[in-house]
Amino acid sequence: MNKSLTDESGEVREMTTQNFKSMKHISDFPELQGLVKQGRPKKANPKKSTTIRLDPEILDFFKARGKGWQTEINNVLQDYVDSQSA
Repeated sequence: MNKSLTDESGEVREMTTQNFKSMKHISDFPELQGLVKQGRPKKANPKKSTTIRLDPEILDFFKARGKGWQTEINNVLQDYVDSQSA
């Protein structure tokens, strides 16, 4: 018999090893294939993670511009690379 995953108050209880063993994989439900999104699609040219040391005023400048500051740094560097190729 399957024990409920919630307790009397409706809180989700801690799952047991047996709970995990009894779970089915999405592939066990062919009728759901294509309906359930399983993560982000893989990019053809994914970005690489790195560590870079920047002067504090450069980092402060980009961070002050808000969300997307890392992408903006990438775009500035890409513009520079493109200008060197011309």
